[in-house]
Amino acid sequence: MNDTAPARGFPRAEYEARAERARALMTAHELDALFVTSEQHVRYFTGFDSQFWASPTRPWFVIVPREGELIAVIPEIGGQVMAQTWVTDIRTWPAPVPEDDGVTLLADVLSSLPRRFGRIGAEMGPEMVLRMPAADFLRISETIAPQAFVDGTPVLRALRGVKSPAEIDKVRHACQLTSEAFLALPEKLHVGMTEWEACRDMRVEVLRRGADNSPYMMGVAGQGGYDNIIMGPTQKIIDKGDILIIDTGTTFDGYFCDFDRNFAFGEPDDAAKRAHETVWNATQAGIDAARPGATTTDLWRAMAAVLEKAGSLGNNVGRMGHGLGMQLTEWPSNRPGDDTPLVPGMVMTIEPGMEFAPGRMMVHEENIAITEDGSELLTIRAAKEMPVVE
Repeated sequence: MNDTAPARGFPRAEYEARAERARALMTAHELDALFVTSEQHVRYFTGFDSQFWASPTRPWFVIVPREGELIAVIPEIGGQVMAQTWVTDIRTWPAPVPEDDGVTLLADVLSSLPRRFGRIGAEMGPEMVLRMPAADFLRISETIAPQAFVDGTPVLRALRGVKSPAEIDKVRHACQLTSEAFLALPEKLHVGMTEWEACRDMRVEVLRRGADNSPYMMGVAGQGGYDNIIMGPTQKIIDKGDILIIDTGTTFDGYFCDFDRNFAFGEPDDAAKRAHETVWNATQAGIDAARPGATTTDLWRAMAAVLEKAGSLGNNVGRMGHGLGMQLTEWPSNRPGDDTPLVPGMVMTIEPGMEFAPGRMMVHEENIAITEDGSELLTIRAAKEMPVVE
């Protein structure tokens, strides 16, 4: 698997293209700059990649001006590493300094930016994270007036929602190695093991095949079907008659896959078989509906029609898939009323789920990329019949 892995990182031209797209969008949205603080957006614009994000002590700031080069305003400890990226304008302070942790330095930089609109886009909307003390953000807001922070979410969504071919290559690789791990997993599963042991074996398998990490590994088992898809794994012992779902968010070079597989321990009953076939068919309906010009609402409707025809009692998830990339879940959502148009370069999960009997759920998920004339399946398609572990 490692022999076919995409090259790690991106060439300078990739980051230059992201900055140019950002500048065009900033002009359209009347912004003088983007101000980002979260790990995914700092990495998206600069290529700065560090495990140091696990420490919450120090804030990190990057400004993407509508005119001029990127500016990193970061703790001194990261200056040398940031200098290895394509960013050349790096301002540092000896963090942590809680009484003024980059506030004065950052305010000076923002105040010196070329002004046309007097508006700076920040991570303020849904699914965005402002990674700094709220009190410091308010202090900076007061200091830079009459410039004003506004929500930069529309620009950031438009940028990250459409992936480059190199980004899609990384997602595709994560999907393929994880698919192969799922195909090999039944040999390791058996009655009497715990949910935790099953998920551990899956995590070991994806790492062995070349994944960097598998930070999301959910596993839930229940008799004839499971009752949720957000808990586990636990020390619950898997018994004959149980159905186990494993849903994994595995990464390669900073990009996620996100999909699941179901396993029956012993021959499943007819209701569970029908439910699995239904969600498989609903997934196929979603894949078939995914094409440029369709919307996320269209995807939801295609899947919902299959589930309703089969007698679904409901779906408490609230959506049937979402965007995918540098984060496990990204905008948009496949739900009624979202209405986001699909365009080439978007990467989506297709994830129908149903309660097929009281307290019994079945969920299925695949990952796709929108192409010029339809969609590309990035995962290895699951078998229509649920694998049985004897």
